[in-house]
Amino acid sequence: MTTLPHRTEDAGSGTVGPGRSAVPRPDERIARFIAEALGDARTVLNVGAGAGSYENAARAVTAVEPSESMRARRPVRLARAIDAVAEELPFADGEFDASMTLFSVHQWSDVRAGLREMRRVTRGPVAVLSCDPDLVREFWLYRYAPEVLDTEALRHPTVEELAASLGGNGTVRTVPIPLDCTDGFNEAYYGRPELLLDPAARQACSAWSFVDDGVRERFDRTLRRDLESGAWDEEFGHLRTRPTYEGSLVLVRATP
Repeated sequence: MTTLPHRTEDAGSGTVGPGRSAVPRPDERIARFIAEALGDARTVLNVGAGAGSYENAARAVTAVEPSESMRARRPVRLARAIDAVAEELPFADGEFDASMTLFSVHQWSDVRAGLREMRRVTRGPVAVLSCDPDLVREFWLYRYAPEVLDTEALRHPTVEELAASLGGNGTVRTVPIPLDCTDGFNEAYYGRPELLLDPAARQACSAWSFVDDGVRERFDRTLRRDLESGAWDEEFGHLRTRPTYEGSLVLVRATP
């Protein structure tokens, strides 16, 4: 399996603003959305589990993660992750009550095959937290770093592809992002643009690793200029007080 770089879950140790650590962590409000999608499932499979973000949204979790470095970063309180890929899950048909994959499908070599495998081993709901590529470019960041969001849009499968691959009865819900979101994806900073000026904060979204230094330098220069002049606030300042933002973050859920 050819795997693109994982979303970095621990961006570093510095600060990106008063009282705000550069290290992202799972947001409890997003975790509630995931828990709701899983329902009362007792056994849950987490595919592309990474370092284990949001596993507290489930009960008994079996984690699958092909990256040795990411498996090594899992906290000791979590179960050890199994070395396997989504496309070839080493489990019996219907072995789990539910399954989930979070911020991961865009890194798989064959999304349809991986989701079909998740469906095969799951008796109940399958939940996929991802980005709708049709909405990615609507974020204000596109004004300053279009290459980053172009990369995001090209990497993510469409919502229609996710739903079709899972089959059954599906729903798609936009996940509201809170203003003080603790996770580290780009839209988490929709009302706090200054935080994205810190390279450690940007590290949490792997799309930044696909662009060159010139893109990052231009982003830093132009955003700083517009924040200092007030141009950003003139156009986007209303976001600073918006309690939640409905952007490209979606939760696709399917039952047999």
